[in-house]
Amino acid sequence: MATRIPRIATREQLLKHAARRVPINPTARRLHTTTVPRRNPPTPTPRSNPQTPSKPPPPKTARVAPSSLLLTSGLLASLFVFSQTHDDDDHDDDTSSRPSLSPSPTTTSTSSRDPSLPTYRLSFIRHNHGPTSPEPWVTLGDKVYNITDWIPAHPGGDVILRAAGGSVEPYWNIFSIHHSPHVKEILEGYLVGYVSPSDLGPDGKPPPASIEDPFVNDPIRDKRLITHTLKPRNAEPPNGELDKSFLTGNEMFYVRHHMWVPDDAGEGEEELVVELPGGEERRYTLGELKRRFKTERVTATLQCSGNRRNDMTRHAGKTNGLQWGVGAISNAVWEGVRLGDVLRDAGLEVEKGGEDQRKKMHAWFVGREAYSASIPLAKAVEGTGDVLLAWGMNGEVLPRDHGFPLRVVVPGNVAARSVKWLSKIVIADEEATSQWQRRDYKSFGPNEGASPDWDRAPSIQEMPVTSAITGVWVGECVKKVPWMMGGGDNNNNNNNNKITSVGSGQRTIDMAATPQKVGFTAKPTTPTATPCPKTTPDKEPIALQGYAYSGGGRKITRVDVSLDGGATWDQAELVDDCSNPATPCYGSKSWAWTRWRYNGTLPVLSLPPASFPSTATAPLPPALAKVGQDCEDGFGRSVGLMGRLPNHKKQCTTLIVKATDESYNTQPESHKGIYNVRGNLATAWHRVKICPECTKGNGGKGGLVWNTGETYGCGFRKEAEEVREGMRAASESTGNGK
Repeated sequence: MATRIPRIATREQLLKHAARRVPINPTARRLHTTTVPRRNPPTPTPRSNPQTPSKPPPPKTARVAPSSLLLTSGLLASLFVFSQTHDDDDHDDDTSSRPSLSPSPTTTSTSSRDPSLPTYRLSFIRHNHGPTSPEPWVTLGDKVYNITDWIPAHPGGDVILRAAGGSVEPYWNIFSIHHSPHVKEILEGYLVGYVSPSDLGPDGKPPPASIEDPFVNDPIRDKRLITHTLKPRNAEPPNGELDKSFLTGNEMFYVRHHMWVPDDAGEGEEELVVELPGGEERRYTLGELKRRFKTERVTATLQCSGNRRNDMTRHAGKTNGLQWGVGAISNAVWEGVRLGDVLRDAGLEVEKGGEDQRKKMHAWFVGREAYSASIPLAKAVEGTGDVLLAWGMNGEVLPRDHGFPLRVVVPGNVAARSVKWLSKIVIADEEATSQWQRRDYKSFGPNEGASPDWDRAPSIQEMPVTSAITGVWVGECVKKVPWMMGGGDNNNNNNNNKITSVGSGQRTIDMAATPQKVGFTAKPTTPTATPCPKTTPDKEPIALQGYAYSGGGRKITRVDVSLDGGATWDQAELVDDCSNPATPCYGSKSWAWTRWRYNGTLPVLSLPPASFPSTATAPLPPALAKVGQDCEDGFGRSVGLMGRLPNHKKQCTTLIVKATDESYNTQPESHKGIYNVRGNLATAWHRVKICPECTKGNGGKGGLVWNTGETYGCGFRKEAEEVREGMRAASESTGNGK
């Protein structure tokens, strides 16, 4: 029978690992282990210090924040948790111009202080409750907090201890996720006193302190990536680059971080520790892994559980977390050794106990930056699971952003299980106890709100089927697209792709090339110098492209496309990338995404009159005049505003895509039916709205142009702006602002 080791590490362990700047080793119930006695928190030694307050602090009791607070708004509201970074600001690479998000002082007047609590000099806090103290404290504003009982449950390891003995505010100015009322509410549970008035400045706070920015050594990223948060970096490739080729270039692979990128790991310098159920450990260097085990390759797609979360926000309701578009997914060839081979070499008796025993056991993965997650042991050791300890990506050394020098790659599972910067593997009889395993990556019913029963839902492992539209060309914009003319994708990797036609009435459209590609550029083509028609042309050509993917190694067998909001359907062409000699697929199952292509004709739509004719006599209000100018300039980003103006009702159609895998799993029709406040597994039909418009051309003559706006995330830029505005308004109305 398994014995239990306490999940909460001792203070000595915490301090030891903080000093080494590596994450705390996970603890769990392990088979055939010796029980480790639970240690009580150390009792502080009485100190004789002239700055010690005359009134002793109140008795210290364990204060565990209730889960309703830890999980409100989908953010693990803790001091230094970055797992669910959420930024309602514009997604810019440079945030230096943004207004400061520093919290206001928690107390600006000593008259508002609780008289029952003592005051402390900053020097006393610094010397007696710093990073090496058994009883660490922090300050925020003029308040003092004893976080001793909270640290063992903190996933950040040495991060929280960096602030001990001083103010957490400089760290909050870096990690803006913590500017939330819920975080401060939790912190209030640890209040033990106030900073002495002698140490406060005119603003009611201690003098600002400078700290080392832990992100200063992060790698430089490609400027084309769409950045959702800068620190930690979370970014996705733009639609025009996402599925441009079957294998996503390393520089374009989406970036998902919870903390900074470790910079103290080097090939051959760090060891991978494998801990078995009995407590035995086996250590491997990267060089040893390469020498002693057979090198394997696996072609696998990694996808964040929050991919297309912005879609769920737009079509179902407010969601918490990064507002990913369709780009939190990428595909690569991974190179390394099979995890099962390493575990057997380390002494794990994989076959002992049979399949049932393997299903009850779990393989924990611990990263150097404190992140940890787990998968069932059966997935880890089965030959067809293709789980790798990878050091290579697309024929190159694993980039730092993607786990250098070693990471786990778990094909078919949510990418949250493919832990980067791997430092330790633990075989245990329960799944990892980190919040990334037990809470963050789960999904619930639409009715369960922000505080569900987290223990009831299983952790996300295999991913459901999904698909997305990444490219749209309409009308004159449909030119000799390479994949339509049999020339592949016009890139070095895929010049000879085979396209398997499964459509019923599709045709190759050969039109004059124009510089405009709707959905990819900001300005439409120059309008024709003819009067604007009342309707769009019959059989207006359209071309679409995108990807489809299903977890668990299930192959995509069909992609359905609708050009009229779901009234009628047709099938897309599936690109058989794996048959291309330039991009052979490695692995036991279909772990990679399937790219699809479609061309057809749009339904006839009515057209509104040309925008803002020059004969107008009454001046427009300033705001509408600006809108009018934008529309005359032809920018798709303003088309969404046309419907708000008199006599300018939009006439649009909705493009839809849905996929089916080999087990006949298909996507749900609506995000409303799968809505969850975390925004996980947003896999409903992907919809993109496109609108025709009459614009005023040269000489006052109008012409027809199609607008979707500039592509942005899962939709187009105007839609993304509306989403951010709506979420910001909702946040302010509920008191959840920055």
